[in-house]
Amino acid sequence: LHRPGAGLRHRQAPEPGQKRHRGITSRKTEEIMNNINIVPMTADHLDALEQLERTCFSRPWSRKMLAEELDNECAAFLVAEDAATGQVIGYAGLLVAADEGYITNVAVFPPYRRRGAAGKLLDVFLRFARANHLAFLTLEVRPSNAAAIALYTRFGFREAGRRRNYYDLPKEDALILTRTFEEDDQ
Repeated sequence: LHRPGAGLRHRQAPEPGQKRHRGITSRKTEEIMNNINIVPMTADHLDALEQLERTCFSRPWSRKMLAEELDNECAAFLVAEDAATGQVIGYAGLLVAADEGYITNVAVFPPYRRRGAAGKLLDVFLRFARANHLAFLTLEVRPSNAAAIALYTRFGFREAGRRRNYYDLPKEDALILTRTFEEDDQ
């Protein structure tokens, strides 16, 4: 598996339709987004990502679980870093089996949310899916996570089902959101 974003440090314009957000002009949004680098996850990121997992999830992945993904040929884990400091802002994981993509985790430290990091991570996965002719990308999300659902919807994900009592602490269903890719999409 070619890992999306391997060796990639890129800059990207704001997401489509992101002209103003909570009083931030599009120029300010672009400046914030241009200060985020997307890089492949390495062992150097593991301590920060373990902390991020504990911050964001009721059942966090351990450092060991994250480290195992470094050697998983079917996985691509990307990290969003502050371009100036190299500080970890967020990360996302993708597992690929045949022509199917499963987004395992998307997480951003709370002070950095709504600044484009998750969108940049998703954009890399979408470009990878198109370039490698994946049939779809799919993920699970809590129905109560309105901000994440709105983000995924902007990227073309649609509800495809529900997993009953999927999450614990608190107990909650999971929405299954899927983004399909048609031949003309590729």
